[in-house]
Amino acid sequence: MTVVDNAIYVGGHRTSDPSSLDQTFEEMNERHGMAWIGLYRPDEPELREIADEFALHPLAVEDALTGHQRPKLDRYGDAVFLVLRPARYRDAAEEVEFGEVHIFAGQDYVVTVRHAESPDLARVRHRLEAEPELLERGPMAVLYGIIDEVVDEYEPVVVGLENDIDEIENQLFANDPAVARRIFGLTREVIDFQRAVGPLVPILERLQVDAESFGVDLEVKRAFRDVHDHAIRIVERSASFRTILENALLLHSTLVTQRQNDAMAEMTEFSLTQNEQVKKVSGWAAILFAPTLVGTIYGMNFDYMPELHWTFGYPMALALMATTSFTLYKVFKRKGWL
Repeated sequence: MTVVDNAIYVGGHRTSDPSSLDQTFEEMNERHGMAWIGLYRPDEPELREIADEFALHPLAVEDALTGHQRPKLDRYGDAVFLVLRPARYRDAAEEVEFGEVHIFAGQDYVVTVRHAESPDLARVRHRLEAEPELLERGPMAVLYGIIDEVVDEYEPVVVGLENDIDEIENQLFANDPAVARRIFGLTREVIDFQRAVGPLVPILERLQVDAESFGVDLEVKRAFRDVHDHAIRIVERSASFRTILENALLLHSTLVTQRQNDAMAEMTEFSLTQNEQVKKVSGWAAILFAPTLVGTIYGMNFDYMPELHWTFGYPMALALMATTSFTLYKVFKRKGWL
């Protein structure tokens, strides 16, 4: 059974708990009270039965059956159809989980259709039942209670996102390689959260501006104004989250570029040092190559080398080696190779 709770209210007090929808419709007419029917993922025949009884608009019924709707407020004659996207923060996964609730509100009925565990509509019932002076103001008071609960449930989400952003700031300066992926993931969560909470502000503004045509009395209008202020604060905070994350991503990019530049500078410095070493090795190799070349030639022991039978041949060879090596040393020293 998808009917989670079903009650008749008269004068703000719960007077009956019908066991079936047929009984609900019958007692509602007999007692001239307000019916509040809570459904959880109803099947089509069940919702069609309620739609036929309360003359719900087919387009709104279709939206409630298919789900996956954006937050909105539609007016169909004396009835309104409201879609909300409640949210809750999951600490273990560090992500925001979104639900969906559809509300049909008419002159003497409220039908809620939930597609997720959130929001806790049982808590809304208990709260309003504890305030009969508010509940007796009719379906719009129930509508206020549900919106207020959804907005209140946004607060832990805001706190969770703030904690995640604080952790990202620590990761940025700890050179955590996974921080970029986390920034992108958290940005997506913030954008989804903005899409859920953002439309609430114009919805609540419309309820206040068109209070008389919507059947909203003064006290309920004041209540809508209070939750409207709360919604604005949450929207502003979520907008600041997106700005902080964009700045964090920019800072991360800057830090990565700086680290890359530092690495390139180190590589350049190492390359220069290596070049200096190569120059020194090459210079000394050239200096040693000259006497080695002369010595190699004279080491061939040819019979017809004039210098071999010359008295000054050996001193000349030594002098040639020394002169060549000294000349190369001076040249390389002047060029800074040695």
